[in-house]
Amino acid sequence: MAEKIKSDEIQRVFDACLSYFLTAGLFSFGMNLLYLAAPLYMLQVYDRVVSSGSLTTLVMLTVVLLMALAALAALDIVRGRVLARAGLRLDGLLAGRVVAATLERANGASSQPLRDFDTFRQFMSGSGISAIFDLPWAPVYILVLYVLHPMLGLFALASAVILGLMALLNEWLVRQPQKDANAAAARNYSFTEMSLRNAEVVQAMGMSSGLLKRWSRDRNRYLTRYLEASDRAGAMISLIKFLRMAMQSLILGVGAYLVIEHMATAGIMFAAMLLLGRALQPVEQVVGNWRNLVSARAAWLRVRDLLAANPLRERPLSLPQPLGCLSVEGLTCATPGSLKPILLNVSFRLEPGEIVGVIGPSGAGKSTLARQLVGVQRPTAGVVRLDSADVARWPRELLGRHVGYLPQDIEIFADTIAANIGRFQDNVDAEIILAAQMAGVHDKILRLPDGYDTQVGDGGAVLSGGVRQRIALARAVFGNPSLVVLDEPNSNLDAEGENALAECLGRLKDQGVTVVVISHRMATFGTVDKILALKDGAVLAFGPRDEVVATLTRPVPAKASHAEAVKQRALAAVSGDEIRTTDDAATT
Repeated sequence: MAEKIKSDEIQRVFDACLSYFLTAGLFSFGMNLLYLAAPLYMLQVYDRVVSSGSLTTLVMLTVVLLMALAALAALDIVRGRVLARAGLRLDGLLAGRVVAATLERANGASSQPLRDFDTFRQFMSGSGISAIFDLPWAPVYILVLYVLHPMLGLFALASAVILGLMALLNEWLVRQPQKDANAAAARNYSFTEMSLRNAEVVQAMGMSSGLLKRWSRDRNRYLTRYLEASDRAGAMISLIKFLRMAMQSLILGVGAYLVIEHMATAGIMFAAMLLLGRALQPVEQVVGNWRNLVSARAAWLRVRDLLAANPLRERPLSLPQPLGCLSVEGLTCATPGSLKPILLNVSFRLEPGEIVGVIGPSGAGKSTLARQLVGVQRPTAGVVRLDSADVARWPRELLGRHVGYLPQDIEIFADTIAANIGRFQDNVDAEIILAAQMAGVHDKILRLPDGYDTQVGDGGAVLSGGVRQRIALARAVFGNPSLVVLDEPNSNLDAEGENALAECLGRLKDQGVTVVVISHRMATFGTVDKILALKDGAVLAFGPRDEVVATLTRPVPAKASHAEAVKQRALAAVSGDEIRTTDDAATT
């Protein structure tokens, strides 16, 4: 079914661009007909004008030739513009789709798919596709040579076959190093992006030299394989150019032989040289653009696979806003190829308006649970339901209206504060201000030079960590969501920010919003109804806050069973650090 969806989607895209390519093909037809003007001019000059001495005929033939060449140049310009607009149309139909599919990928998003698409689009609108349009005309020129004389036609056919075999040899020699170079380049670009995102850490801890060594591995691999492909392709291009020039000269010799034997005229001899050059030129151009062709083909296959893995779904029936009943049933999540699951058979249920605090040591699976709850990651087994609907199958655009999410790694987009809080929606000023007030950041925003219209820069560079986190909190509560998931929402907050977060949680509770809060600080859980304790991806305890806290702080009885003692020690290990640093943890 997915294969059919993929095929239909791609077919629709190319059908929409078909008129551009048909028009370019029509112009190519006219251009290649006009290319015959120069050989015909030479044929007429040598066979008619020279023998008759007619200046009038020479002038008229020259005028016709110039008109044909002018039309040829005009058609070439128009064909280039048509292909450029075909690329623009292709971009309009697929670029956004590629970005959307990249965002949906379970293994993370990067700009590589968009670069792949641009590689393909540029080839489809550049000189490479023009050479392919001209290539089918090579047999036509060979046929014209055969009409002039069979020996000329057979020589041209043999020449074309030799160059075709050389083109296949070039593909065989270049394919693997070019493929390796493309893969290494993709890895290098990805590592570069990651390094630039963490430039502050790199500079602060003097990691530049070590990081550059690591960066150089893929870079050197890319350059080595690229150089190998370039050397092979360059040698083949030079060899093919030599063969084409040699064949053009040799056909002149064949023509001279025919003239000596009185089997052809001098005009045919020179016209044959031009015709053979035109017949072999597209082959040479295709070989010259072969690396671009291979790169474009590989890039398109990656884009096609991406679209197939994230098919375009028909717009489903829009469900009403959920009440916020969250049910987690046997949730298991494992990394592909890993024997140990990140989450194992996690089950719990929250009623609308309940707030649960999630605790556990590092690596317990808390952040993975958060991603599962908002549906950005598909579970290996089990299901997360919001009002009985599976969040993993709920279309993102529809589910996102009812969900607020503050991830552990905060990302603020390079736009205004208002656009970030309002999730880039239009005409939602009142909702933006209400969300900022709920997050306790409204007054801080007003103190900025441009208020809500302040440009935050890449990643929110102009904002402090605490303000950035509170703006992300405002974005999470924007639009009256039914479920809000907060992963370490106070990691960058001061005492004022902590109080604002507590007030925000209280207001969400009053509004009947279901909230999941992940934190290492037990003091954050003053307003929570329940606590979920995780260790090694499994649930150790779940229940009302006071009961779980009492269990966490209860000493192990001397006569407790071995199983009870193990469980008690595990529970203590889950939040022992927080309890030791929080005087009122037991009464929170």
